Amino acid sequence: MDLITLIDYTGTFVFAISGILVGVDQKFDLFGVFILGFVTAVGGGTLRDILIGSTPVGWMQNEVYIYIILAAVPICYIGKKPISKMKRGIFLFDTIGIGLFTILGLQKTLSMGLSPLVAVMMGVVSAVFGGVIRDILAHRPPLIFRQEIYAFACLAGANLFLLAQLFLAVNTAMIVSITAVIVIRILAIKRGWSLPYNP
Repeated sequence: MDLITLIDYTGTFVFAISGILVGVDQKFDLFGVFILGFVTAVGGGTLRDILIGSTPVGWMQNEVYIYIILAAVPICYIGKKPISKMKRGIFLFDTIGIGLFTILGLQKTLSMGLSPLVAVMMGVVSAVFGGVIRDILAHRPPLIFRQEIYAFACLAGANLFLLAQLFLAVNTAMIVSITAVIVIRILAIKRGWSLPYNP
């Protein structure tokens, strides 16, 4: 399994957990919980693939994505108490997911021969729009529309990758950039960083 595939599967799994945990927290039934995990895991990638003309979209060509999401459901229920006690479960899995999917989406867009600018935009789309759909279905204000450093962390990581790959091996540049997204997001929450807004 190459690094991109590993990132793809890992991102799918952690985003599925992120969505499932929201569903459990909102007391959705089992089907609702699965749907929330599904749209969180593949929503951003589906939109990206449609926009860049890569159809059928990824999860329709590879049933492994569906099995990964299905596997995440019992894991969340079994581990519900320790995850709930931490109260950081959703945040942690969502943060890992945006880091992974930012670089995955950017890489896939570049592989389609599109410009770096478009690739950065599609990296952000891949990372955040599954969460947008999740939050809308769960009747929560989407994180991307709040003051929190969220999409900006993805934007910074995507641009870092474009720069890093000029000096580092591609796999190393990917790992560095994914880590940067995660670190920026965590530090932003811990230190209260936010983007300026109009009162």
